[in-house]
Amino acid sequence: MIGNITLGQYIPGESVLHRLDPRSKIIWTALLMVAVFIINTWQEYVMMGAFVAILLVISGIPIKQSLKGIKPLMLILAITAILNIFFVQGTPLVKIGPVVISYEGLLSAIMLFFRLVMLVIVASLMTLTTTPMAMTDGIERMMKPLERVGVPAHEIAMMMSIALRFIPTLMEETGRIMKAQASRGADFDTGNILKRIKSFIPVLVPLFVSAFKRADELAEAMEARCYCGSKGRTRLKQIRFTRLDLVASLAGILFLLILFGTRFLMISH
Repeated sequence: MIGNITLGQYIPGESVLHRLDPRSKIIWTALLMVAVFIINTWQEYVMMGAFVAILLVISGIPIKQSLKGIKPLMLILAITAILNIFFVQGTPLVKIGPVVISYEGLLSAIMLFFRLVMLVIVASLMTLTTTPMAMTDGIERMMKPLERVGVPAHEIAMMMSIALRFIPTLMEETGRIMKAQASRGADFDTGNILKRIKSFIPVLVPLFVSAFKRADELAEAMEARCYCGSKGRTRLKQIRFTRLDLVASLAGILFLLILFGTRFLMISH
């Protein structure tokens, strides 16, 4: 499960999504995630699912790679689905003693699953098609107006990009530590929840030590290269909006109009 984290990973490519300005991808990722939370009918789910599938095909990212991020969330998904199935009131489908499975509860659990899948794919596509440096530049340029009120835009953008970049690194480190502990007789898979939580304590201590060591090494490397924040900083590659970003934005706006326009048409009728 540790190796299934896709957030923060980048896969090189020359697809349309790879060539978009990082600011476009950040903005549209946020808009699509909001849209995924707003949709509530089967028609909207089908349309959003088809749009996300088209984005996945355009990106050139393997479907298996994009769906890997769902596996670590399966426990949360299972618990939430069970709560929806057994505790949402509605038309009874199955009754086992005091436990009643309703049609509405089952429908809610299925919709929750598809909602989570689309959220993971949309969030993963942004990091899988955007380099950490481009992400930093995009966030910094978007926060640039806040510098007038004293907000350190560059430093915040750098911290966010470093955090994203080190998520897969720390996950790999966690996997190595768990394998080393398992070879010494540690058991992470048996026992109740409290016992499993306690079994992870020997993993957390070396993981924190490793994280602080990596942070110290990164700070020394940045200092050795005379890094001093955004003051006097230049860039080899300048990000800029292109015609491709305009076309992609128009396509996204058209999709959202169609997606939610059908809802208003149904309400009006």
